[in-house]
Amino acid sequence: MFIGHFAVGFASKKFAPRTNMALLLAAPCFLDLLWPFFLLLGWEHVRIDPGNTRFTPLDLYHYPWSHSLLMSIVWATLFSLIYHLIARYWPGTIVIWIGVVSHWVLDWITHRRDMPLYPGSPRYGLGLWNSIAGTLAVELLMFAVGVWLYMRTTHPRDRIGQYAFLAYVALLLVLYIGDRFSAPPASVTELAWTGIIAEVILLLWAWWFDHHRVPRTQV
Repeated sequence: MFIGHFAVGFASKKFAPRTNMALLLAAPCFLDLLWPFFLLLGWEHVRIDPGNTRFTPLDLYHYPWSHSLLMSIVWATLFSLIYHLIARYWPGTIVIWIGVVSHWVLDWITHRRDMPLYPGSPRYGLGLWNSIAGTLAVELLMFAVGVWLYMRTTHPRDRIGQYAFLAYVALLLVLYIGDRFSAPPASVTELAWTGIIAEVILLLWAWWFDHHRVPRTQV
């Protein structure tokens, strides 16, 4: 799942309006933020295998440290604890914890049987990725609901808050649809570095537009 994780981040703003979107998006995407670094370090492994599922060309056969359920709980606890020590804002702490763990749940729905419960455990997955139409329908519906909740919760205080946000949503849709119909990455290294660069840009951009929006209760 890709855009569905962003949907969770956008929806989280309703429950933690004081928390910046960069953090609310980083939470449900956090396991994927770790994964490219773990690939480059050789701690985890992936094969580029077109046809592995109908929706993605990746064989995600080894990622226990970023994507097992146990480690997602560990990462969620660390992320939310650090956030709480700095912000002292319980709603943000709670949605960040839930957001990180939600990644495993959503991946379990979409992936084939490659999601471990803990390092070395049997792997599970419901395989939604084997249906292109089903995957698109679920993720796009989730994204629409998440963006709608965000727009119901916040209001732009200037043009940056309006147009930078709309451009961000449009870019995510282009990346999501484009990735489905583009050629597979040439190598694992290219996959990892592309992911890292995209992560940096998307999180900084989210911080930027959300900084120019305010909760509707303050309007």
